[in-house]
Amino acid sequence: MNLAQLHYTSAPPGPDGSGFRFTAVSPGVPATLLREAEQLIGYEPPRDLPDRPDGEQLKSFPRSLSCTELSDGGRLLCRSVYTGADYSGRWGNFHAHAVHLPPGVRLPDGALPITAWESPRWADATPPGGRPEPIDRFAPSGLLRRDGLVAFARSRADRLAAFFADLRTLADGSDARQIVLVERDSADVAQWIALACTVLPRELAHRLTFTTYTRRPQQARQQIVGALPSSEPVGHDHRFRVHDGTGRAAAQPVADVWADVCARIWTAGRPELFRDTVGGAGDTAGEAGRLAVTALAERIALPSAARAAAARWATDHAAVLPVPTLTALVEELARETGRGPGDVTDSGDHRAAGGAGDSGEATDSGDFGDGEPGALAALLARLDGQVPTAVSAPLAARVLTLAVRGRGPVPALGAGSLTPEVRAALARDLAPDLRHGIADTTGPAIGRPLELLRVADLLDVDCTDLLPEYAGRAARELVSGEPAGDRTGVAGGPARDRAAVSAEPTGDQVPTGVRPAGTRSDAALLDAVHAHPALRTALFGALNALAAAHPVAVAGRLAGYGLPLAPDPRFPHLRMCVLGDAAGPAGGDRRGRLRAVLHTAGVSPHADPAVLHTALRLVWPDELPTGEEASLLLNELGSDAHRLAGTRDLLVAAALAAPAEDAAVPLLAADLLRCFTTELAPAHRAPLLLLEFTALLGTDGEGENWVERVRALRDGAVEPVPDQVTRRVHDALARRLLTVPVPESELYALARSGDPALLAAYERAAHGAAVAERLRTVPSYVAARFCDWTAYQDTHPGWEATRTALLAKVLRPVVRALPAEDQAAVEEALRRTGRGRLDAYRAWNRPGALGRLAGRLTGRGRREDARATWHGDVQPPAGGGAR
Repeated sequence: MNLAQLHYTSAPPGPDGSGFRFTAVSPGVPATLLREAEQLIGYEPPRDLPDRPDGEQLKSFPRSLSCTELSDGGRLLCRSVYTGADYSGRWGNFHAHAVHLPPGVRLPDGALPITAWESPRWADATPPGGRPEPIDRFAPSGLLRRDGLVAFARSRADRLAAFFADLRTLADGSDARQIVLVERDSADVAQWIALACTVLPRELAHRLTFTTYTRRPQQARQQIVGALPSSEPVGHDHRFRVHDGTGRAAAQPVADVWADVCARIWTAGRPELFRDTVGGAGDTAGEAGRLAVTALAERIALPSAARAAAARWATDHAAVLPVPTLTALVEELARETGRGPGDVTDSGDHRAAGGAGDSGEATDSGDFGDGEPGALAALLARLDGQVPTAVSAPLAARVLTLAVRGRGPVPALGAGSLTPEVRAALARDLAPDLRHGIADTTGPAIGRPLELLRVADLLDVDCTDLLPEYAGRAARELVSGEPAGDRTGVAGGPARDRAAVSAEPTGDQVPTGVRPAGTRSDAALLDAVHAHPALRTALFGALNALAAAHPVAVAGRLAGYGLPLAPDPRFPHLRMCVLGDAAGPAGGDRRGRLRAVLHTAGVSPHADPAVLHTALRLVWPDELPTGEEASLLLNELGSDAHRLAGTRDLLVAAALAAPAEDAAVPLLAADLLRCFTTELAPAHRAPLLLLEFTALLGTDGEGENWVERVRALRDGAVEPVPDQVTRRVHDALARRLLTVPVPESELYALARSGDPALLAAYERAAHGAAVAERLRTVPSYVAARFCDWTAYQDTHPGWEATRTALLAKVLRPVVRALPAEDQAAVEEALRRTGRGRLDAYRAWNRPGALGRLAGRLTGRGRREDARATWHGDVQPPAGGGAR
C-alpha cells in the first residue's frame, strides 16, 4: 500500500518559498488536498510550557495525533509535534507528518487510526531529498497495549460510563456535540480514544475523528478533542461535552446501560469480550443485552438494569447462544438474585476489579425499577425445560417469590420446573401471600389473581373457598373492561403493559381491560370456565354484552378461542362473534355470509333487532356495503328492522361514501329518502337528493333548471357535501349537457354561473372517450358541439376559457381528421341552423391565424336566420329569464 504523505514545517527558502510550507509531498497529491490539509495540521504549544525549551523539556510537550474527515470523504491522519526553533533560530516551529486515506481506504493491515499513536514510522523531520518513503504498516508504540489500557481504565473508573454514554450518542448521530477530553498528558487522551475504539463497532471506530491535543478546542473539527488544562476552556459552550480527567469533579452517574456495561468490562480487565461479542461488531445500537450476556457469563457483576437487559436479550436469542454461555448465564442470574448487597463474592473472580459503581445486586427489598423481575420471568419461561432443573430451579424460586410478593409477573411453570425441596419450601413461605393475592379486590381480577390460582395449584396450596367470590369479580371486570385497581409491578406492571385494541370504524373504543386471546391468563381463564359452570354462565353473559358493543374486536379475540358455547339462545351476540367464522371467509358473497352469521345467532333479527347491528359490523368490519348491497339490505329486511337495529346511518354512510363507479347508489339514495322521510339528518338530506337527481337526468323525471337545482342543493346544504357526491353529480350533469337535445336554457345557465366545479366537470366529460367517439362518427353531433361551444361568448370568464379550450383541444383535432363526406354532413347540419352559423364554422375551420381569429369572433353582432334554429343558436334571454 502506497499512501500519499505530507510533511509540513518551517523550512529555509526553496522553490516553494520559505517559512511554514510543505517540505515533502508524495507525487500526485492535488493542490486542493494540500490547501485543505494546511488548515488542519497546525500546532500551537501550550501556554504554560517554556517558550524556549531545551531538548529534555521538548519531550514534555503534547503530541497531536489527529484523524480528520476531508471534503472528499477521505481522512487525513496527521502527527504534529513541537520542534522548538526553526532553521533561522526563531521559536515556535513544529513538524507535521500526515498520510492521506482516500474514501474507503484504511491503514495497512486494517489498523485503526489511533493505533498509529507514536509509531516509529512517524517522522520528526523532513525526509532527505524531500521524498517520503513508502509506509507498509504503522508499528504500534506499545502505549496502547492491553495491560496499559486496563490500568488506565481502572484509574478513570468513575468517569468511564459517562464517557461511553456520550460516545454512543455521538456515534449513532443522536447528539452531534463534540467530546472534549481534558488530560495533563496527550498520551492519556490517546488512551481514552483507544478505549472508545475498542467498544465501538469496527466500522464506526474507523470513521471516528479525533485529535489528541489542541490549544483551541473551539476551533477543532474532530468528534473527540483532546486538550490540556491550560487550553482554552469550553465548559460553558453548548457545542461540547467535557470530560475532565485531571482530578476535578467526578462525572455524574449515567442511566445508559450499555455505557455502564462497557465501563465494568474494562475495569474488570476483560476488553477481549468486546471483540468476542457478536463477532467483533460490538454493541453500540443502544441495546446492551448481548454485551451484558457476555459479561455475566464471565462472572462480571452488573447492576439490575444490565441484568434485565441481558435476560431480555437471552430470551430472544436463546436458540443461538452456545450451551456453555447459556448455562453460565443462567447460573449467574440465579446466584446473583439470591445474594444480598453485603455478600462477599467468590475469591478469584473479576468482581473485585470493578470500579464503575456498586454492583447493584438486588433482593426482595431492592429497587426493580429497571424491569429485572419481568425480564427474569421471561427468560425462565423461555428456558424452562431447556436446562437441567437443578440449574433452573433456584431461578424459578426467585421469580416465583418476586411474583407472589408483588414484584414481578407470575411465570407459567410445570411440575417439573421445581425440585421437591424447592416446592415444599415455597409452599410454606408463600401460602399466606397467595391467598391474599387471590382475594385482593384492589387490583385487576383477570391477570395476577388468576395466575396466582395456578401457582397455588402448582404448590398444592388450597384456595377453593376463594373461587366463588373471585368468579363474580372476574365476570364484572370483563364486562366493564376496567380493572378494579392498578398496581405498578403487579402482573406485568402498570396499565401500559395491558393490551389495548384500536377503535373500530364506528369510532367506539374497546375497553383496555380486554386482553388479546391466547395469553397465559386467558388459558387459565379457559381452564376455570371448563371447571366451574357457575363462573362460565356469568362470564358468558358479560361477554355477550361486550360482543354487542364491540363485535369486531371481540370476534378478533374470541373466534376460535375455544369457549365451550352450547346451543344457548341467551348469548346470540357472543355466538356470532365466536362461531361466525364457521359461516365462511370474509369477502365474496357478503350477503350470504350475513345470513349465515344471523343463523349462527340462533335468533331472528325481527325478534331481536340488535343482532342485525352486530351481524352487519361483523360482515363489514373495515368497509361499508356497496350501493347494491345496501339497497338489498334495506329492501329485504325492511326499514323498521334497520330503524330498530340502529343501522340506518350505516346505509346512509354507504350511499355517501360510495365511489363514482357504483351505479346502484342513486337508487339507494332514492330508497333512503323514501323509507326515512322524516328521520334523516339535515346534513344527509341534501347529499341524498343530489344522488337521487343523478338517476333522474336523462329520464322523464329530470324536469328543468338542472344546473340551478344542483347548485342550490350543493350550496344550501347544512354541512359540506362529500367530495365523492359532488363529483358524481357534477359529472352526471356534465354528461347530460353534452347529449342531444339539451334545452338551451341549461347550457346558458352553466355559462352564466361560471361555477368552477361544474365547468371543470363539463370540460372533463368533453375530453372523455364517449364524446370523442360521437364526434368522430356523428357529423350532426359535431355541428351541435360547435354551436354550443361558440354560444354565449363573454357571458363569464370561466365559460369563455372552457369553451375556447374545448374548441381548440377537442373539436378542432376531430374536425381536421374528418373525411370529406363527414365534413359536408357537418356543414349541411349547420346550414339548416342558419347561414351565419355555417359561415362561422367555415371561417373557424379555415387553416391559419385568420381562421382562428374568425373562430374567436364567431357570433359577435350576428343574427341568425330565423327560419332555422339549433340548440345553443340563440341570444341570451333578456334579464336571465327563460326565452
